[in-house]
Formats: sequence, C-alpha cells, structure tokens
Amino acid sequence: MNASNLLSTQQALAADASSLNRLKYQAGQATPEAIRETAKQFEALFMRELLKSMREANASMKSGMFESPTENLGTDLLDQQFAVQMAGQPGGLAETIAKQLMQQMGLKDAGKPATAEKTVPVSDAARRFVQQHAATAQDIERTSGLPASYLLGQAGHESGWGRREIRMPDGSPSHNLFGIKATADWKGKVAEVTTTEYVDGVAQKTVGRFRAYDSYAASYQDFARLVGHSPRYAQAREQAGTVQGWAQGLQDGGYATDPDYAAKLSRAINTTLQLQRASDAGKLS
Repeated sequence: MNASNLLSTQQALAADASSLNRLKYQAGQATPEAIRETAKQFEALFMRELLKSMREANASMKSGMFESPTENLGTDLLDQQFAVQMAGQPGGLAETIAKQLMQQMGLKDAGKPATAEKTVPVSDAARRFVQQHAATAQDIERTSGLPASYLLGQAGHESGWGRREIRMPDGSPSHNLFGIKATADWKGKVAEVTTTEYVDGVAQKTVGRFRAYDSYAASYQDFARLVGHSPRYAQAREQAGTVQGWAQGLQDGGYATDPDYAAKLSRAINTTLQLQRASDAGKLS
C-alpha cells in the first residue's frame, strides 16, 4: 500500500470517532482482558479500512457499469466480516499492540497472546464441579435428551462452578444451580438473595426470589422440565446442535437479562466439553 493509501486509512480511522472513543474507554479499564479485546477491535477496524482502500485503489480498473448501492453495501459488509476474522491472529497487529500496552501498564501477563480468550480456561473449580455432577447430568441427558455437557456448563456458569451457589437464610444450600426464579406458580421453598439484573443493558443490583430444592438432582430435573417444554425456549431446542445456537436460543428466550449471556454460557459449556475430552483421553490411555 502506498503512502497516500496509508494516509487515507489513517484518516478514515480518525474519522470514526465513536469506534475510537469506545476503544479508548476499553483500554482504560487496565485489565489484560480489556486490553487484548481493545487491540483486537482496533486491528479489525484497521483491516476494514485497509481492505476498503485497496478496493478504492482498484476502482479505476472497473467500468462502474455494474456497480450499485446494494453491491457496494454488500462489499462493505463482506469487508467487515473478513476484518473481524483476520483480527487477533498470533503475531498480528493486535498482539503487538496488546503487549506494548500491558508492558507500559506494568501488567504481568504482557506476553500472553492476543488470542488467548479463544482458549477455554480450565480451573480446578470447574474440574471439581464437573466431576461432582457428571453422573447426575448424564442421568438427566438419558431422560430429557439435553446434552450432559450443556447441563454441566450451564449449572457451572450460573453457580460460579459451585462457588456462588444460592443459599438459604441460614446458610444452607438451596441446591439451585441454574438460577431459576421462584415465580408466582412456584409452591416449593424459596431463597431470597441479592442478584444482578440488566435493565436496558445496565447492570443493577436487586433482591431476587429463587427456587430451592432438596437435592442437586432435583435442580437438574427442574431445569430440564423448564427448557424442555416451555415454548419460550423452542428456539434453543431447535438450535441445540451447536453450543452457540443453544446459548443464543436461551438468551433470545429471555433466560437471563445479561446482554452477553450467550457468549458467557458458550465459554462455560466449552470448558465442560474440554474437561470431558481430557477425561475420555485419560481413560483410553
């Protein structure tokens, strides 16, 4: 790319004030995760403008006879998709930016690759949780058809892998691993705890009423009944062939108010799948 095209790209980036302001805000969060994500988004933005400038450079070779606003829009959307896919690759611009920023801020994991968020972290808490509940989840899979990995991942996400389990007023466990609310039709025990809900995308603390059970097995059974029969989650059931489809279907059905619920749930389920593959490999060795 020649100097004029590079200048055009830089000017286009500078003109996108909303994107750059958002990236500046994210970088200011001063956490490795925020910095890596910011660097990745900046690289995607840069790559998009780079592709755009390259297309403009080749525009003189076309007659323009067959061009249309619809075609131009489609090309721009395709460039956006390519930019997102190319951003964050090992050794790329995002990795370089992230390393430099974290070094300047004195963060210890400055050498961590910018794509590290794609690798599902496997903590001891998750491993213990999966081992504890694997048999129950498999029993529910046989009776409900819901994959045990989905059940374990969702229970793990909702309960912080057992570390944030909802508790009764006396401190005893509620056995509610799925964060199911106690609505008006619930006739069983209830636990009231402070929880976070999102209103128009803004997190707010509120007191919620949650169902309580006599055992963890009862919690799994209730969740399977809820998502297995409610029309709200028909989309999730139809898309259960993929982790992302299942998670997005639950979010679209209103299972949680967190706007990032599908992404978070997908990571938790992928953690479970990774643990299960590691366990199966150990059995075969």
